[in-house]
Amino acid sequence: MRILSPGLPVQVPRSQFPRPLNQRWSTSVPAPRQPRSSTSSSYSSYSSGPGSSGSRSSSSSSQGRGRPRRPSSSSSRPAPVRNELEIALDAAAEMPAPEVVPTFAELGLPDRLVSALAQRGMQAPFAIQVRALPDALAGRDVLGRGQTGSGKTLAFGLPLLTRLVGGTRMANRPRALVLTPTRELAQQVADALAPLAQALGLKVNTVYGGASMGRQIDQLRRGVDVVVATPGRLQDLIEQGECDLSQIEITVLDEADHMADLGFLPAVTALLERTPADGQRLLFSATLDRGVDRLVRGFLKDPALHAVASSASPVDSMDHKVFAVAHSSKTDIAAEIATRPARTLFFVRTKHGADRLATQLRTKGVEAAAIHGDLTQGARRQALDDFTTGHARVLVATDVAARGIHVDDVDLVVHFDPPADHKDYLHRSGRTARAGATGTVLSLVLSDQVREHQRLRERAGVEANAVTVVPGHPAVREVAESGEAVVVLPRVHSPRGRSGGGRPRRPGGPSGRPGSRSGSYGSGGGSSSRSSSSYQQ
Repeated sequence: MRILSPGLPVQVPRSQFPRPLNQRWSTSVPAPRQPRSSTSSSYSSYSSGPGSSGSRSSSSSSQGRGRPRRPSSSSSRPAPVRNELEIALDAAAEMPAPEVVPTFAELGLPDRLVSALAQRGMQAPFAIQVRALPDALAGRDVLGRGQTGSGKTLAFGLPLLTRLVGGTRMANRPRALVLTPTRELAQQVADALAPLAQALGLKVNTVYGGASMGRQIDQLRRGVDVVVATPGRLQDLIEQGECDLSQIEITVLDEADHMADLGFLPAVTALLERTPADGQRLLFSATLDRGVDRLVRGFLKDPALHAVASSASPVDSMDHKVFAVAHSSKTDIAAEIATRPARTLFFVRTKHGADRLATQLRTKGVEAAAIHGDLTQGARRQALDDFTTGHARVLVATDVAARGIHVDDVDLVVHFDPPADHKDYLHRSGRTARAGATGTVLSLVLSDQVREHQRLRERAGVEANAVTVVPGHPAVREVAESGEAVVVLPRVHSPRGRSGGGRPRRPGGPSGRPGSRSGSYGSGGGSSSRSSSSYQQ
């Protein structure tokens, strides 16, 4: 069967798709928009055609059944487990890139937006932006996949802002909605879009928990064009009558798979049902599974599929290592590694574990910060800022909090605690080797975890042999001495959690209040200077 995207056909075997193959996922011409009354046909959107099997047929059929691919002469890497939707997106990712990369202007962005991008050092679009912008600008629904650092934030942000130009701003009725799973990611997206929105005369507002609801209500009453929100706080404001989604023209779901992980799908579904049925929907994520297909079936109409990397294949520029350690020496080995001169990101499973490891590292002389969900917003921002600026070379994070971590020059990720599954392994690992750089991913596993971790790596499509180490082992020393020294920069935000620029703090508010950055952006307000990595997201 053939999956189409603008001008670039890809052959995929019929056997991979158990559903009826009666419609197209993607076409080169925008399809007429229809009410979303049917949920059955919006998912089975594959085009029928001559029965042919492409070059992927030999391995894809077994991968579609969820079994690791056996090593062959061409590749000894284990095959990752992928679902039907990811297989279709893998086909889209394999389409050849254009020989000549178009400019932002050639993609159809307005001059003011092109100039704003150039002022921020963005002269050429990323691959996911080249693929997705034409369809998104034309008003089509888009289902996109790109790893962290692929540029997916602007892949949905640029067409969103462009299509809102010239509209009428209304009180309590935003015109575009971006839903994110965490407040950190919401802030990152807002920081990326704010200066670009300002250039177009648009206003962006953030809505998330842990921030001043009163300030958010005030900004909504004044009128905003774009709301970047987490589901819970947005529902609260809707229930209070302070936000109405009936005028939403464009809805974006960012990191939809993680929203599913956190149990947000019912809330996300309820929010989508409040938006107009004929509005445009864009769904972007690093992976597309764990219930995301239900959102696709129910709310995306004839979406164009765009992808730039397989959701389950390790980034080629990552070096994966596994250290088998004794429980009694695990922390000492972690501390030895943490003394390295470059940035290191440790992942743990629990909030208490993050605080405990950060404290243990600090007692051994390592400047380490922790970030997790129990911290106030100000404390979380401060920890991330210290890591970004080099005041803390080590950051200890939980999986949930890590969704707000977008720093380009992290060259070592350490799985101090094993991830829950292979998807979390890839999400964690994606915090290194960003923006064309290389990186190392290291797992510290106990003796009774070695076999289970090996199965996890196989499902992730990662090859690495476990090496048994003790403190001072040559392999440990090699990692501890790796990387270039961090250049310590001025803090992006003051210890009170305020931005170094922008509007002054309102008088009377307590210092360090979590809601200090929950206001509106893009119409006179200052924008965060910590946006360089956000653009790469």
